[in-house]
Amino acid sequence: MQGQANNTEKKNVIQQEKPRTYWYYVKRQFKKNKLAVWALRAVYFLIFIAIFADFIANEKPIVMKYKDKVYFPIFREYLNAFLGVPFPDELRNIPSWRDLQYDWALFPPIPYSPQNIDLYNVLVGPFDEQDVPSWRWRHWLGTDDLGRDVASGLIHATRIALSVGIVSMGIAAIIGILLGSLAGYFGDDTIRASRASIILGTLMLVLGYFYAIEVRKYVLIDSLKESILSFVLQLFISAAIFLGLLFLAWVLARPFRRVKWLGERVFLPMDMLVSRLIEVIVTIPSLFLIVAIVAIAEPSLFLVMAVIGLTGWTGIARFIRAELLRIRNLQYIEAARSLGFPHRRILIRHAIPNALTPVLISIAFGIASAILTESTLSFLGLGVPPDTVTWGSILSLSRKYPESWWLAIFPGSAIFITVTLFNLIGEGLIYALDPRFKR
Repeated sequence: MQGQANNTEKKNVIQQEKPRTYWYYVKRQFKKNKLAVWALRAVYFLIFIAIFADFIANEKPIVMKYKDKVYFPIFREYLNAFLGVPFPDELRNIPSWRDLQYDWALFPPIPYSPQNIDLYNVLVGPFDEQDVPSWRWRHWLGTDDLGRDVASGLIHATRIALSVGIVSMGIAAIIGILLGSLAGYFGDDTIRASRASIILGTLMLVLGYFYAIEVRKYVLIDSLKESILSFVLQLFISAAIFLGLLFLAWVLARPFRRVKWLGERVFLPMDMLVSRLIEVIVTIPSLFLIVAIVAIAEPSLFLVMAVIGLTGWTGIARFIRAELLRIRNLQYIEAARSLGFPHRRILIRHAIPNALTPVLISIAFGIASAILTESTLSFLGLGVPPDTVTWGSILSLSRKYPESWWLAIFPGSAIFITVTLFNLIGEGLIYALDPRFKR
């Protein structure tokens, strides 16, 4: 009886024990790097600030009672921005939310928006005497040359910096993984297509870019100003135009395949084409290219994200190409091919997931680089609209007012700390993902 009880306990222990996957060991290895763990926690804190920036620093109350009605102005602002829902008539065109006669109101900890101008406190420091009614309205990190609150600007600029870093590297990751996977997995001797399909496909790629992006760029910019939902709809229309032209190329190529020379199937050298494209992009100084593009175009935060993403994918593509050149000859890939699985399934479900290790490291460092690039553009007065407050735009004011030390210390520290945090996370991922460093 005792032996049976022991066997039962062992079986229960085995059943309760979770299977240890590859990512379990990666997580355990990452936790050994205490500096990287604390950096990740600090990034979580920055993400929290970015998400709830409007509830931390805003001139509008979080909740208020006005004329015997309860309102949530910040949530109403979200509905207006994303869905186009207008404010109630009694809350439109309010010159100053601070002077409104409330029944009661709950304001954010910092009762200023980045665009609020305090003419009584222009270029005042954190420790200077300020002309405010009470400590509740004090500018804790000082003000700029227009009287805007620096603390509010830094908090809202956190959202801009993280958005630029994450969105731009998301664009870069999509392009880099797609092109690098095609180059590394298929090489130069796997994909075959008719000459008619290649010629018409190339032509439609150019036309698709022209009609989907160039012709509709002002529509996309105007929709972005209107609401996020409107922009997503217009972006979907552009994608439909682009894919429709590619489908048209496939349809038009069918009758031309009857011609002997046009219908002959030839190898499409994906590896050579992608490698040459990478070499061309790498030879162009990315920062100067970004500066040239944003200097001649209309200032737009989306443009900055797109340009950084479209110029920062080469490193990701090279990493995943090199990994797939190694992986495509491994036994489990050969076994999947011998079982008759299509290349699409092998690539998406087996090859790419096992080649993402260096890509994650590259993305971590890339986010830091993108944030630094956006700060550089803002410091030079390029890329973002003039009324948008960013870390770089606040830092640039310190050139005009060198005695206002707070305009250099606080935004400079924010840039330095954020970039350092992502670099520490990248170094932690190197040790966690590389089996040579496992202990």
